[in-house]
Amino acid sequence: MLGRRRSFIPLLLFFIFFVVFMYGPMIAIFTLSFQGPGGGLTFPMRGASFHWFFELFQPQRVGDFKGSFIRSLSLASIVMILTVMISLAAGLAFRKGFKGASFVFYLSIASLIVPSILLTLGIGLLFDQLGFESQWYSSGLGAHLSWTLPFGLLIMFAVFNRFDKSYEEAARDMGASPRQVVQLVLLPIIAPSLVGVGLFGFTLSFDEFARSLLAMGVYNTLPLEIFGMTTTVTTPTLYALGTLTTSISFFVMGVSFWLITWFRKRRSGQFN
Repeated sequence: MLGRRRSFIPLLLFFIFFVVFMYGPMIAIFTLSFQGPGGGLTFPMRGASFHWFFELFQPQRVGDFKGSFIRSLSLASIVMILTVMISLAAGLAFRKGFKGASFVFYLSIASLIVPSILLTLGIGLLFDQLGFESQWYSSGLGAHLSWTLPFGLLIMFAVFNRFDKSYEEAARDMGASPRQVVQLVLLPIIAPSLVGVGLFGFTLSFDEFARSLLAMGVYNTLPLEIFGMTTTVTTPTLYALGTLTTSISFFVMGVSFWLITWFRKRRSGQFN
């Protein structure tokens, strides 16, 4: 028993070191974002306030926090919706099987292998050669979908591979139409997985940098704006922005987990 405790101590110390190494810088940024109006980018803190959070949405001398934040939030929301819809449609299609399914599958996940910077460069050059102006809602949207869709497809394939078709067969035996089978049987069962796909789509898009670098046009998303301002911003406004964006990510994750739990409880009550 004593030997087990001695072997456990190094593992515990390693775990503590790992947590501090991973989350220490984040905690420091969170703390410094609450500096007083006269505070700087380093410790010790000079008072405590929400001053720098209010400064976020004020006109900046350099950069556009408000505009880039709204663009990133809008783009991530659109990517989330499209990722869920396309992944669901693709999952249903691959269940039936069709000619060239293997080729389409490997083509859809090929973007995970191609370096991100080359992919976004290719999208930007394609729009330029076609005479279209690169925008966050066109070329930027396509670049982000090339990153989120493969994950959504792989999740849906795993879900449908484990799906019990007896539920659908029972619904058909009771006279349900194909639409009713999908709407009243299939979707309620796989709803938690769809929430997970949406969570992947939102979070991967919201903080994506490499696939945004050359495809967003003249208007930056938030990661690009932060990168461009790291050499010019000398106030804790940047830390406040990091705290805000991280809080939004945690909020989205919390809502997603709540939805997954709610769908599971509803399904268990529906089928029991």
